[in-house]
Amino acid sequence: MIRVGIIGGAGYTAGELIRLLLNHPEVRFAFVHSESNAGRHLHEVHEGIYGDTDLKFCDSFDLADADVLFLCSGHGKSRGFWELHGRPPGLKVIDLAQDFRDESEGYVYGLPEMQRERISGAVSVANPGCFATAIQLALLPLADAGRLDSEINVTAVTGSTGAGVRPSPTTHFSWRSDNISVYKVFEHQHLSEIRRNLELLQPGFSVPLNFVPMRGDFARGIFASVHLDCGLSEDEAGSLYRTYYENAPFTFVCDRPFDLKQVVNTNKCLLHLEKHSGKLVITSVLDNLLKGASGQAVQNMNLMSGLPENTGLKLKASAF
Repeated sequence: MIRVGIIGGAGYTAGELIRLLLNHPEVRFAFVHSESNAGRHLHEVHEGIYGDTDLKFCDSFDLADADVLFLCSGHGKSRGFWELHGRPPGLKVIDLAQDFRDESEGYVYGLPEMQRERISGAVSVANPGCFATAIQLALLPLADAGRLDSEINVTAVTGSTGAGVRPSPTTHFSWRSDNISVYKVFEHQHLSEIRRNLELLQPGFSVPLNFVPMRGDFARGIFASVHLDCGLSEDEAGSLYRTYYENAPFTFVCDRPFDLKQVVNTNKCLLHLEKHSGKLVITSVLDNLLKGASGQAVQNMNLMSGLPENTGLKLKASAF
């Protein structure tokens, strides 16, 4: 059994991670840390797991008790965590924040569809961002084939859970309901990791990557639309994508358009391709809390631990 520890256990991503790991056949919990909730049952904060566990949050822990550590605190806090704590030999770490997504300090960028073998041999993995996952999965096959040679335009809408558990003026229900808005136009923080990885697959990649993120009137999911000039026919593009993802257990190229509910509550990413007047349009949908965060983290843990990639991740979509 894999002994798992979680740091920062009270947020949305930690809650989804706990839900997945409670049902993972090869996992048992060493500890779930939360300073603000120490002594409370997990189900008092993550009410959806009521009846599944009597485990309580702790404010102290021994890292040596864990085989795998998930860092679920906010962005910028992971480096500070390691300044305060020594890392036991052999401890595997998966960081869900953005601190090490540049692959600094020995971390491997944890997008399995791009570098499954490196993740399998890694002891430190930086889990990708949610928008970054949806957009990269829409573009990886073209980058791998050296076909990203024109301006790329992306519009993507995300659910409110992408902003975290603490309410803000743009995430609380009365503002978000029956509303939609744009934010961080052309400046979203995930652009740096997207561009870095596309350059790794396609050396010399330098075309503009224009990203307009949007806040949607729903709780979870990302719906991304990507378009660019492309000399491939629709059939050629489809063949390229299917070949690239033929061994990916969670990424699928669909013949017909889909909707967001087909991926919510799953670790899947669905892709659809259309060609219009010389432009290739790629639609990419996933659950921002699962394939965009905690599900992908479990997928990475499976790879790092020598388990089948889909262990504990055979989930049903909330399609109705």
